Amino acid sequence: MTSTSSSSPVTRFISRPEGRVAYDIQGTGPLLVLVPGMGELRSSYRHLTPSLVAAGYTVATTDLRGHGDSDTSFTSYGDVETAADIRALITELGRPAVIVGNSLAAGAAVIVAAEHPAQVDGLVLVGPFVRNPPANALITGAFRVMMNPLWIASVWKAYMPTLYSGRKPDDFDEYRSAVVSSLKRSAYGKAFSLTTRQTTHDPAEAQLGGVTAPTLVIMGEKDPDFKNPAAEAAFIGEALAAKVVMVPEAGHYPQAQQPKITSDAILAFLKALPRA
Repeated sequence: MTSTSSSSPVTRFISRPEGRVAYDIQGTGPLLVLVPGMGELRSSYRHLTPSLVAAGYTVATTDLRGHGDSDTSFTSYGDVETAADIRALITELGRPAVIVGNSLAAGAAVIVAAEHPAQVDGLVLVGPFVRNPPANALITGAFRVMMNPLWIASVWKAYMPTLYSGRKPDDFDEYRSAVVSSLKRSAYGKAFSLTTRQTTHDPAEAQLGGVTAPTLVIMGEKDPDFKNPAAEAAFIGEALAAKVVMVPEAGHYPQAQQPKITSDAILAFLKALPRA
């Protein structure tokens, strides 16, 4: 497939059984597939992509199903479904890839790497969920109420700044407005709500032992999604024999909050890979 120029990526679509998943592609060279977490847009990688393209990589950034420019016709969401979409995109692009997965997408990337090792040259797991956090019935119930489609856009608008603990991107307000505008479309708010309700990371945890791809774990030191971010990163690092990079003044999205630190870590990792 011919890639677009780095200055004007064109939205493309991969057809799936229940709808289409949106992506764009820039650059030339070894393939990187960048996948955001739930509630985010593929433009969450807007500050990271240029440095990867400039370093000589083809960069495909994709929305999750039911998010951004993807369709909302899907009936199921979560790690397994996202893994299937990632694998379909890699197959469409016709060559193995390094998968960069944030949050939920990190768990999905683990599944792809374990089940289809020939298609995965490496993993970069950013703010990764590869297992479920300790359950608390009260908190879980409150979160479900918060994620009701009727008010999910307003709730997420208020909640997003907490996920960006530490340094916020200079264009955070603009990006948050884009996310909220997307969620205000009723079908997309419903799809996001279903994603929060249906997602479990048990399938990803079950596949940790089957991953043979070289792996890099990147975790924000202030990631509020984990009680102890450093401990969670260390657990994943040990499980996957991965290098761990802790990013200062970053929460759940180091790729947007500290893109220079994140890109330097990723590029050093990529240069050491046999094929990428």
